[in-house]
Amino acid sequence: MDQEVEPCDDFYNYACGKFVKETTIPDEKVSVNTFSVIGDRLQQQLRSLVSEDISDSEATPFKLAKNLYKLCMNKTRIEEKGIKPLLDILDVLGGWPVLKGDSWDLDSSWSWVKSVKDFRNNGYSTDYFFDFSIGSDLKNSTRRIIDTDQASLGISREYLVKGMENPIVSAYYDYMVDMAVLLGAEEERAKRELLDSLNFEMALANISLPNEKRRNATALYNPMTVKEFQQRYSYTNWLDYFNAILKDTGIVIGEEEVIIVSVPTFMEGLGPLLQNTPKRVMANYVMWRISGFSSFFLTEKLRKRQLQYSTALSGKQEQEPRWKECVDITSGSLPISVGALYIRKYFREDSKRAALDMVNDIKSVFVDILKKVDWMDEVTRVSALEKVSTMATHIGYPDELMDDGKIAEYYKDLEFQSDTTYLNTILYMNKFGTTKAFKKLRIPVNKTDWITHSRPAIVNAFYSSIENSIQFPAGILQGQFFSYDRPKYMNYGAIGFVIGHEITHGFDDQGRQFDKNGNLVDWWQSDTKTAYLEKARCIIEQYGNYTEPNVKLNLNGINTQGENIADNGGIKEAYYAYRKWAEKHGPEPRLPGLNLSPEQMFWLSAAQTWCSVYRPETMKMRITTGVHSPGQFRVLGPMSNMHEFAKDFNCPAGSPMNPEHKCEVW
Repeated sequence: MDQEVEPCDDFYNYACGKFVKETTIPDEKVSVNTFSVIGDRLQQQLRSLVSEDISDSEATPFKLAKNLYKLCMNKTRIEEKGIKPLLDILDVLGGWPVLKGDSWDLDSSWSWVKSVKDFRNNGYSTDYFFDFSIGSDLKNSTRRIIDTDQASLGISREYLVKGMENPIVSAYYDYMVDMAVLLGAEEERAKRELLDSLNFEMALANISLPNEKRRNATALYNPMTVKEFQQRYSYTNWLDYFNAILKDTGIVIGEEEVIIVSVPTFMEGLGPLLQNTPKRVMANYVMWRISGFSSFFLTEKLRKRQLQYSTALSGKQEQEPRWKECVDITSGSLPISVGALYIRKYFREDSKRAALDMVNDIKSVFVDILKKVDWMDEVTRVSALEKVSTMATHIGYPDELMDDGKIAEYYKDLEFQSDTTYLNTILYMNKFGTTKAFKKLRIPVNKTDWITHSRPAIVNAFYSSIENSIQFPAGILQGQFFSYDRPKYMNYGAIGFVIGHEITHGFDDQGRQFDKNGNLVDWWQSDTKTAYLEKARCIIEQYGNYTEPNVKLNLNGINTQGENIADNGGIKEAYYAYRKWAEKHGPEPRLPGLNLSPEQMFWLSAAQTWCSVYRPETMKMRITTGVHSPGQFRVLGPMSNMHEFAKDFNCPAGSPMNPEHKCEVW
């Protein structure tokens, strides 16, 4: 807190000023906030679990996690193997032309289609030319469907479309060239050839839709049969392509299989681009992408160059300690194993009960709000009330994580060879994960499936529009966010805000497009929809007019609107839920040393959840590519829109925290 700041002038600096002034960002970090502080503690706990000795009697999934951690920590062995594991893979995949020089003569036999098939078989991404995935059918969310989408790029589209003048694109190009040289390329050749492949990547970016145009789910829902897809985009044999990608799943599709084309204009633009780009240029591009990915799991020399690129992108000065990286890799690769170890040792059951009570309180407030909003017609209101009442809640972890047998069954096809390299193990796990995901095509969606809710060791919370569910993993039910034995105004301000935020996602500009069953259906009467969009426009303009003081960039009001609508609704619901609780149980005692009422403490607790400091490079990146407003505006925006905030702090009308013009969606 900085009590010299007047709360009605700038509540963020009042609540967080001291934190901002006194926090130094460690060299290996890009920001420090409440999430990262809890994340650091969580990492320490996970480290103690995965670095324990392996006992013969423990279940295989836990042995896998401990072995992966060991493999990652064994830097001596990684250095001994050098860059050979990657060079061997590149050779298997047809060679990286820039390394091979004039001896790369695959121009006649290399094809982009074969390269994708080979990547799939070797554990690399299949999304470098365009994205292929298995997802829920948005209009029939109990079944799964093949989805094609624009390519996954090496750096964000927002940068690539700006061309080589952009400092991030220029740093990316230098990084590419230096990595090729470290792997054995001749520098002048690398500069020349990789400029061509970067131009190819920029062309992919230019035919992609920007995020602003990807918020309308109906526009991204374009079903057609493989036969129709073939007629429309005739530049390869698609049935052969899709079946090659589905190899190892036991699934073979026919030409009547319906697939979703998210961005038809991308697929239209991709054909001519593939036909007009020399094979050598495309091969250089995709081999760069797999080399960039692989280098993370190789020698210190390659990783140092990678750090240099990270510094340009995010301002990070140092690699984080090796153990932290290995904990993250282990937890990210085997989340169910690590999650089970975590909750068995560290999660308090009483937290689950207390959190569920809060969810129910906050949901009931949202119901009250829905009943009262005067811009909603009765038909839409009934559908909205049904949606919030059927919203499922997942708290902490699913019971199956206590069952070794179920976890072993999930990982049964995964075995590590003792003599394999770290990189090869990562690729093997990637292939396992991809096959598992693709195998789901013919399996109906079970919205309460334990596996999809089995990542408890994470400091985050989620709303799923397809499931119409909210999820609060064990990792967030602690620290600044939540403790079952402290004043309720602190919990309602912190985790209560987060709970309200996730509930409101069901009714933000994207969530509102789905009905109570998670289907993409327009359930809004047109006058109500117009009124809603008008209210959302107010939020878009409010946040779009905020300028971040350190990097002098305006926020992107369109891309952040979903999160901002959720923040504004979430804080209101949490506040009313706390007031309801206090009416029922009586006022809580004040905190000694602070002359603040329980209501004022609620606002303080909510604001301090978002105290944060960022490196300037990270702040720029966050504003350019992110969907969340920076922490400061997650406090100033919602609180300046709330009459109750102004009343609790006696803010004069027209003061910064009590402007005359306020935005309100919910």
